[in-house]
Amino acid sequence: MAKKTLVVLSGSGISAESGISTFRGGNGLWDNVSVNEICTPEGWRRNPGKVLGFYNRLRRQLEAAQPNEAHRILAELEELMTVKVITQNVDNLHERAGSSFVLHLHGELTKVRPEGCYTESDGFSRKYVKDIGYSDVALGETGGPRNTQLRPHIVWFGEAVPNLEEAARIVSEADILLIVGTSLQVYPAAGLSAYAPQGCEIWLVDPDEELGHKLHGVHFIRDVATSGMRRFRDAVLASQ
Repeated sequence: MAKKTLVVLSGSGISAESGISTFRGGNGLWDNVSVNEICTPEGWRRNPGKVLGFYNRLRRQLEAAQPNEAHRILAELEELMTVKVITQNVDNLHERAGSSFVLHLHGELTKVRPEGCYTESDGFSRKYVKDIGYSDVALGETGGPRNTQLRPHIVWFGEAVPNLEEAARIVSEADILLIVGTSLQVYPAAGLSAYAPQGCEIWLVDPDEELGHKLHGVHFIRDVATSGMRRFRDAVLASQ
């Protein structure tokens, strides 16, 4: 029998238990810094050094972090089904846990690109995106044929989401859709669940009871990512 396809929409909540700050809620990244200063094209133009410093600190935080049980369970589920992860996260914890297919909607923290390489769908961008691991980037570091300043390979607020169309196509092929660690408040990514085909099982793992009430026809597991993923795995195993 052919394997079922599990498509996962993950957000910052799945990485919170690895020590990666969430964007909203208690101790969120934006509690201590303005979004407009470090996560918009305008903030970059005003003070690129401040933006680079912020992402340099995030890389050091990521280097010290480890995938948690929620990440590992998703990787382990590949033994039972085809698993495709679509993440809003810019960390690499899914990959480090062993997931073989990860589509990043909002870019990747461990990569940079020269100014002028705007979208991932542009061949220029793909050619000159550089994997720097956990290294810092300084003002004056340049790349590409135009020798322009290296910037984080992140989709900032106000920029298009190049992988959105591919993500919608992947969701449209799901047998099971799992939403974990995301508040579903950030568009356009929040609208991806609407592409789930008729008959697709939809599961939501989240500690917010109100979020569960907002979604109808969804299997809701009110829990944090790690213990919630254990419960999801057990439910999937029981249905096999």
